[in-house]
Amino acid sequence: MAKSDIIVGLDIGTTKICAVVGEAKDDGLVDIIGIGTSPSTGLRRGVVVNIEQTVQSIKKALEEAELMAGCEIHSVYAGIAGSHIKGFNSHGVIAVKGGEVTQKDVDRVIEAAKAVAIPLDREVIHTLPQEFIVDDQRGIADPLGMAGVRLEVKVHIVTGAVTSAQNIVRSCHRSGLDVADIVLESLASSKAVLSAEEREIGVCLVDLGGGTTDIAIFSKDSIKHTAVLALGGNNLTNDIAFGLRTPMTAAEKIKIDHGCALAEMVKVDESIDVPSVGGRESRAMSKRVLAEICEPRCEEILALVDQELIKSGYKNQIAAGVVLTGGTSLIHGMQDLAEQVFDLPVRVGYPEYVGGLFDMVNNPKYATAVGLLLYGGEKRQVAPGGGDFRIREDNVFNRILGRMKKWFVDIA
Repeated sequence: MAKSDIIVGLDIGTTKICAVVGEAKDDGLVDIIGIGTSPSTGLRRGVVVNIEQTVQSIKKALEEAELMAGCEIHSVYAGIAGSHIKGFNSHGVIAVKGGEVTQKDVDRVIEAAKAVAIPLDREVIHTLPQEFIVDDQRGIADPLGMAGVRLEVKVHIVTGAVTSAQNIVRSCHRSGLDVADIVLESLASSKAVLSAEEREIGVCLVDLGGGTTDIAIFSKDSIKHTAVLALGGNNLTNDIAFGLRTPMTAAEKIKIDHGCALAEMVKVDESIDVPSVGGRESRAMSKRVLAEICEPRCEEILALVDQELIKSGYKNQIAAGVVLTGGTSLIHGMQDLAEQVFDLPVRVGYPEYVGGLFDMVNNPKYATAVGLLLYGGEKRQVAPGGGDFRIREDNVFNRILGRMKKWFVDIA
């Protein structure tokens, strides 16, 4: 296998770090050839809080993935999440030189849309075109070669804290990896679980992770709104540990094996074995009590997502409803509770659109890692070889010098 055929998605999550290795095919598809996972201890709510622990977790996941794939991993597409992520829409307008839209015009109009005031401590992670407008002709996906004198673009800009992005890149570099790109996790997950029809008629993706809940709204095949909530499955585990007076590791296992988001779905006479703290004997407890602990937290998370949907102004435009993904979406009754909260059709999204060892990643908790792989495959087709992601230079002089050089190139 040529080194350039290998694509790796690295999901640096709050509860687990997952590396998925894929081989790019000539037909544009990606075959999964390896996967490695490791418990994550160096992150809190999607943000790196201990680089050394994060590096150790990344190395373990990589070793496992390399062993299965039978190759060395040098470069990855890394996910980013956390409550520091902010998304907003912007608009750019330019005059077309020569009467025909060229690639240079497209680049210029996107730069014009990006010319908004962003605080120095924030970094633009994505600039995602929603639609192009040529001489008042709306809804254009690709304006190249069209005749016109005025070109406009509507974009969705995703920004994050510079330090958070730097810490992800540093963790990867210290693990011996280059970062091909940093990708918003909800955008990556959408590549793996949403269909083209859902994106077109309007859908909301809700990625229920361990430390964060990521939201992405799509309509007319473009992203309209993104948000990250600092709540996730870990909050549920904490509630269970506190409510049942059991260790965190036992609470996590109880959540996965017996958790239920709707108390009315559990029979009163069902019971579970609950380990005690400090070496005491385990106790039998009603499963209904567990469900009554889980339901308020699940309802709170989904209600906050619903508030975000209403605030975005796009709730009435998501005819395809809501797609839940991520590990926490597997909790029994979560889909039914979500339908009650959102008053919309809801389904649980499993990763698709990949071949090879597909059965090993056929689980919502791998949606982000598989999505990063698909994102990398798309980037590879557009720009073979790709370039390494670079965090913004802190030196203002260097930035201004770079812009001046670009101006001179454009003038020439």
